[in-house]
Amino acid sequence: MEKIFTYGSLQNEDIQKDLFGRILEGTPQTLIGYIVKEIQIEEEFGLVRYPIITQTEKPEDTINGMVYTVTTKELHQSDLYEGLHYKRIEVHLQSDQKAWAYSAAV
Repeated sequence: MEKIFTYGSLQNEDIQKDLFGRILEGTPQTLIGYIVKEIQIEEEFGLVRYPIITQTEKPEDTINGMVYTVTTKELHQSDLYEGLHYKRIEVHLQSDQKAWAYSAAV
């Protein structure tokens, strides 16, 4: 089993049902040393803004989110969902847990 830290659309129950076939049970967690910025991705109907985490290494910068336990298969499904503009990185949470999160692929 894998841990995934989410700060955006993966917290949406409808998206979870579509992506994983179930609603995930999560735990609120805080990511330290990161902020949320936006990236623009060209979609079929124009540019769309999406949230993206960016490391600052400043302890005062935090992001509140949810941590879910998923299978390896579900983790790969979330990789496909996030697409080419995001990459999966390992992060260290305030609770001293490690989890996967998605950041800019650049």
